[in-house]
Amino acid sequence: MATHNQMPFRQPYRQPSRQLSTDPRNELHPHVEHYIGVDVGTGSARACIMNDQGDIVGLASENIGLWQPQTGYYEQSTTDIWRCICSSIRRAMDQHNIDRSTIRGIGFDATCSLAVFSHDTDEPVCITGPNFDNKDGNDRNVILWLDHRPIDETNKINATNHNLLRYVGGKMSIEMEIPKVLWLKNNMPKELFNRCKFYDLTDALTHMATGSETRSFCSVVCKQGFVPVGVDGSVKGWQEDFLAEIGLEDLCDDNFRRMGGVDTVNGRYLTAGELVGTLSEKAAQEMGLPPGIAVGSGVIDAYAGWIGTVGAKVKLDEDTLNSDVAKNDVAQAFTRLAAVAGTSTCHLAMSEKPVFVNGVWGPYRDVLIPDFWMAEGGQSATGELLKHVIETHPAFHEAHSVAETFNTNIYDYLNEHLREMAEKEKAPSISWLGRHFFFYGDLFGNRSPIADPNMKGAAIGLSSDKSLDGLALYYYATMEFIALQTHQIVDAMNKSGHIISSIFMSGSQCQNDILMQLIAAACDMPVLIPRYVHAAVVHGAAMLGAKAASTDKEGKSEPLWDIMDRFSKAGKMVKPTTDEGLKKLLRAKYNVFLEQCESQQRYRKEVDEAVAGWMKK
Repeated sequence: MATHNQMPFRQPYRQPSRQLSTDPRNELHPHVEHYIGVDVGTGSARACIMNDQGDIVGLASENIGLWQPQTGYYEQSTTDIWRCICSSIRRAMDQHNIDRSTIRGIGFDATCSLAVFSHDTDEPVCITGPNFDNKDGNDRNVILWLDHRPIDETNKINATNHNLLRYVGGKMSIEMEIPKVLWLKNNMPKELFNRCKFYDLTDALTHMATGSETRSFCSVVCKQGFVPVGVDGSVKGWQEDFLAEIGLEDLCDDNFRRMGGVDTVNGRYLTAGELVGTLSEKAAQEMGLPPGIAVGSGVIDAYAGWIGTVGAKVKLDEDTLNSDVAKNDVAQAFTRLAAVAGTSTCHLAMSEKPVFVNGVWGPYRDVLIPDFWMAEGGQSATGELLKHVIETHPAFHEAHSVAETFNTNIYDYLNEHLREMAEKEKAPSISWLGRHFFFYGDLFGNRSPIADPNMKGAAIGLSSDKSLDGLALYYYATMEFIALQTHQIVDAMNKSGHIISSIFMSGSQCQNDILMQLIAAACDMPVLIPRYVHAAVVHGAAMLGAKAASTDKEGKSEPLWDIMDRFSKAGKMVKPTTDEGLKKLLRAKYNVFLEQCESQQRYRKEVDEAVAGWMKK
C-alpha cells in the first residue's frame, strides 16, 4: 500500500498567486519562450514553467507514492514518478494557458536515489525483497536516498579506506548509491542482478525523456564513487580496483556499461544543463508537449537549489537582493553557501581549487560548472527535527488546536508565542528565554562535520514544564541548535580553505523569520532569501532547460553562470545582529554546543572501553 511522505518542509508546493508572474505576454505574444523545470523530491513531483525573463508563470505538483516494506526501507517507482511529472507539466501548462509551441527546454532534478532497470528490456526491475517479483504490480524500482538497509555494505566499503573515499568526506554515506547496489547483489537472485543497469534517479528521468544513456557528472561523481578523469590519476572515471575490492567486480565488465560506461568510449557524461538529447515522441505525448524539445543534463535536487539561489544579484549594504546590480562574476559564487533546507539541510559551496573538509562530501569536479569544484555538507535532520520535537511534546495537541483556531500553522504560532513570552518577561531578545537550556539535536545522526551516524541528542536544563511555554522553549532550543550547527559546518569549511561570507537559503524554512535571524546571528553573516521561497529548486531545474535550449549546431551552450545571472530573481536579506548582548550569548551557547558534541563522543568511547568483551562472556 502506497503512503505519501508527510515531512513538514517537502509538502506539495502551493505558491500564493501574487508571487507568480501574470505577464499577459503569455497569452498575447506566443513568441515568448518558456522552459520547464521538473523537481522530484522525497514526497512530490513539481513542474514549473519559466519565461525568458526568468519569471515562474506556471506551477503544479503531485504526491509521489512511497512504500515502506519494513523499518528503514523506503521504496518508490519510476513509473509512478513519471506519471506525477507528466500530470504536473500538463496542469501547469493548462492552468496558465501556456502555448506548448513556446517550450524550448526541459531540466530535471531529483533526490539522489537509486533507480534500477533491465539492460535487456529497459523495463523497471523490482528492488523489493525477498522475492524481487513485483507481485503488487507497482514497479518499485527505486531505493530512496533515506533508505538505510545497506548498513553492512556501507561498513564494508568504508573499511577499504580506498583513496576515492577522500572525495566523500572520508566515509561513504549509507545515503549514497554504491552501498545500495552492493545490497542488491547480496540479496537478489544472481541471474536477476546480472540483468540490472543502474541510474541515479535524475539520470533515469533524462533517459525516460530522451532514450539516451547519458549520465550526469553531478549524479555519478557525488553519489556513485565516480572520480573525474585526470583527478588523482583517474583514467576511466569508475575505479575498477575499488569495485573489485567491495565485491562489485562484475560492474566493471564491458567498460562499466551497466553504470553508464566510459566517457567517449561506450558512454557519455555531461555537466549540468548540457544537452542530453531531445524529447522523444513517447515522452512528448505523455507530457502533452511537442517532441524535439531540448533536454538538459540533470542534477541532484540540492544542487538545483544552488543553481536557483546563488546567482542572485546582491548589495550587502542594502536589505534586498537587487536585479539592477551589475553582472555577477562567477568568482562571487565562491563566497556564497547555498543552504537547501527541507527534511534535512544540504550546504553547498563552490571553489576554484579542490578543498578537502572532514565530514563534508567532495570536493567534486565538473558537477555544475566545468573545472570548478563543489563541496556538500549537511544536517541529517532540520525540518524533520523541528517536527519531531514539536509533535512529541506533551503540549503539542493543545498548540496544534490553538494554531488552527488562529488559522495558522504551528510554527508561526509558536514564533508568536515566543515573542509574547519575551514581551511578558521584558527580555532583551527571544534568545534570552532559552539562555539556560542547552539542546544538542543530532537525534538522526550527524552528517557534517562529524560524519557519525551514531550521534544522538542531549539536553541540559530539562524541567517538568508540560505547558505551551515549555513547548515553545524546546522549539526555540531546536532552532538555536540548527543555527549553531550551521555555524559549526561553515567554520569547518572556512578553516579548510573555503571563503564563505554569506548564506543563500531555499525551502520553506525561509519563512521562519526567527530561524533565519538565528542563523544570520550565529554565523555572523547575512542570510539571503530568494523570491521563490518554495520554488528555488524547481526554478534552478528550469535554468538547466534554458542552458540545454541554448545549444548551437556545434554543441556549445551558454555558460550556466550567465543563465543564473540573467534569470535569478531578487529576494530579501536578513542581516546578522548588531546586538552585542545577543552576540555574547550565542558565542557562549556555541562553546557549550561544541562541548556537548565532543563530550558525547568521549562518553561513548569511555563506556565502550569499560564494557569491551562483556557481551562475549
